[in-house]
Amino acid sequence: DAALDELRALRVALQAVPPAALRARLDDRHLAALFGLLSGSDREHVSACVPILERLLQALEPRDVIRNLREELQEGLCHREDSVRILSIAQVGRIVEDSEAVTEILSSPELLQQIISCIGGEKIAVAKEAIKSLSRIAQTQHGLEALFGGSLLSDLRNVMAMSDVVRYRVYELIVEISSVSAESLNYCANSGLISELIGELTGEDVLVRATCIEMVTSLAHTPHGRQYLAQQGVIDKISNIILGAESDPFSDFYLPGFVKFFGNLAVVDSPQQICERYPVFMEKVFEMAESQDPTMIGVAVDTLGILGSNVEGKQVLQKTRSRFQSLLSKVGQQAKHAPSELRLRCLDAISSLLYLPSEQQTEDLLRMTESWFTSLSSQPLELFRSISTQPFPDLHCGALRVFTAIANQPWAQKLMLDSPGFVEYVVDRSVEPDKASKDAKYELVKALVNSKTIAEIFGNQYYLRLRAYLQEGPYYVKAVSTTAVEGAE
Repeated sequence: DAALDELRALRVALQAVPPAALRARLDDRHLAALFGLLSGSDREHVSACVPILERLLQALEPRDVIRNLREELQEGLCHREDSVRILSIAQVGRIVEDSEAVTEILSSPELLQQIISCIGGEKIAVAKEAIKSLSRIAQTQHGLEALFGGSLLSDLRNVMAMSDVVRYRVYELIVEISSVSAESLNYCANSGLISELIGELTGEDVLVRATCIEMVTSLAHTPHGRQYLAQQGVIDKISNIILGAESDPFSDFYLPGFVKFFGNLAVVDSPQQICERYPVFMEKVFEMAESQDPTMIGVAVDTLGILGSNVEGKQVLQKTRSRFQSLLSKVGQQAKHAPSELRLRCLDAISSLLYLPSEQQTEDLLRMTESWFTSLSSQPLELFRSISTQPFPDLHCGALRVFTAIANQPWAQKLMLDSPGFVEYVVDRSVEPDKASKDAKYELVKALVNSKTIAEIFGNQYYLRLRAYLQEGPYYVKAVSTTAVEGAE
């Protein structure tokens, strides 16, 4: 096929021409001929045209694409071939990022309709790009009015009716738009789509609940989102569902997501207020952590790590006294004996719980982190050291992160100094096999060197060795001189 050979040759030739030169030589006839081939029935011609058009369109300014090729883009968005739809939606993605070009899209309802219909496409890449583009369009007042003020809202509803999967994609879009500002949230709320999402969250279908709680958690990441959820009584509803989970045999499906919701809420809001107002949350986290179910333990450990990532959260946990201390002992055992993935989550939670920025190091808080550390195991420093010498890079780095978390606390520095061979281990570069390990070790050395108490506690000799390590950088290799001996084999 001569035409196919020409297309292939053209593709190769175009790769050698810089975009600026392409732009100067390109005219509408070239593009019209190529788009004409896209509407033909020959699949080989179509697939040969796509990379050529991709190269040519990238050379054009986004505003020129939307002004001169609007109809072609529209046809491309509903093309039978995935590659053409991906090409077209990628161009839409470029257009919406350009403040001048995006206004052209707003005056083109047919094109917007096509973008909305792409959310229902089988190809997830096309749907994702459509969600991203619509989310970007909604960042302006005119965009919000276009999406929610006219017939496009019913197009959104029509596409939602296609399937459960597509409905969740639309909810994902709505949550993304709502997160931008209080005004965006108002538009979304007035459309009725957020209350539908919340209705599904509190409905009877346990699998739907599990999916919807992730989106509601995203909504709670912004202050205006949290305020809306509180005003609508959603947070109370989620708390009540956790309370009622005891009698629900299927609660394992959605409980992890509901507990994570409160964990995230506590961190961005106030751990103390959330835990006092919703005591069921803390109770459920402890229950899950004390259970025998690895899935529940994992979620509980993650949540404790999130909750204890700031001082207020640490103090909330400290108030539970002996219950939390005995829970730490279990977390220490899991870090040693559980399957790898759960061990890693335990190590990350321990790092988060024990870390205390130097400006927040009061005597009380230092006593608290020290008592937590000693609750983890009878010999906690040796426990993490043994994990750090195992041949699993993830666990090795996880253990190094625990040492880094406590490296700026005087009690931990004394423990390290008193542990035979520990400081030698820290400055030994030969034990770090890969880049991630070298980076993790370097962070530990940096945390030690930057501590105000290190020189006094470690003494000058060790302090200078650590400082030299820091100055040499994470990937330093000592030069080894070799002497050639005449006649040696």
